[in-house]
Amino acid sequence: MTLVAALVLLAGLGYGSLLLPMPYLVAAPGVTLNTLGEQEGGEPIIGIEGADDYEHDGSLSMVTVQYAGGPDHRLNLFTLVTAWLSPSQAVLPEELLFPAGRSQEEVTERQTVQMNDSQTDATAAALNQLNIDYEAIPLVAEAVEDMPAEGVVESGDRVLAVDGEPVPTGTSGDDKEQLVGSAFVVEHVGDRGVGEPVELLLERDGEEVEVEIETVEGESGAAAVGILIADDMDFPVDIDISVGEIGGPSAGMMFALGIIDRLSEESITGGAQVAGSGTITSDGRVGGISGIPQKMVSAQRDGAEYFFVAAESCSQVAQSAAYGELDVVRVETLTDAMGALETIREGGDDLPRCD
Repeated sequence: MTLVAALVLLAGLGYGSLLLPMPYLVAAPGVTLNTLGEQEGGEPIIGIEGADDYEHDGSLSMVTVQYAGGPDHRLNLFTLVTAWLSPSQAVLPEELLFPAGRSQEEVTERQTVQMNDSQTDATAAALNQLNIDYEAIPLVAEAVEDMPAEGVVESGDRVLAVDGEPVPTGTSGDDKEQLVGSAFVVEHVGDRGVGEPVELLLERDGEEVEVEIETVEGESGAAAVGILIADDMDFPVDIDISVGEIGGPSAGMMFALGIIDRLSEESITGGAQVAGSGTITSDGRVGGISGIPQKMVSAQRDGAEYFFVAAESCSQVAQSAAYGELDVVRVETLTDAMGALETIREGGDDLPRCD
């Protein structure tokens, strides 16, 4: 009787442990969205006003990851083990998406901001690629608490010069890699040894203000002063991107390619089905993101032939259940992506691929 009671208790404890909420997330393949397509109401996902726009065959699809779990909806151990055994899902620590001290609402808000910023940067990168000029005015959003710039700069300050060098605000069309606006400021502040001061010329309430700020080591290891800076963009074309409630910055590259296709008389895909994922900067650099294994499954499931991935994310490719089912193209810049699309259009096979 003692043995039977112990076994029953042990079985009960084991079953109960399977139902305990755990601080982990499950990442699964999410939806794909063709940036050249239409929303549910029939309006284009990329709306353009102020310029001729075109519709072409082929697709340039952004891909997503669907996450389950979180501080307010924790998953039990049984669900996590099931996901861990699935070839297309991944189990991740909760803090990767929900850092300590941040609520689910704060994370959602941050992802919305990242999505909006990625759309602005994608527009800038696309116009650069098409040699269409625009203006980027660098403005101080806020100073980071307990950083050297706190109390020195004010929200709304316009940065006119760094160490006496004027900040270029207008793109020159001919030079796609020219840094303008906030990109110029960040590059020139970070391009010095930690501890070296930086001189900024600001415009505040119509008057010029000169400040000198000591630099400290930032999160990336480069010199920083603790200023959050954003560009007030003045584009000659009105571009509106609508993707519903999807958040985050990882669709930037595909947005940029979609904008280029809509503004080009000839299709840049040649009718090919292309998906991809990667962030974009206004000067066209493509950055890595997480969730590539799941995104590849989404792309392959929905008919993609090619998958464009940032070079930084190549290490994730072989982990995907769709590995070997897609032609994975490695890109570092928007120019790289355009070159790969040209090769695809011409029927070539000499594509830069992840090793």
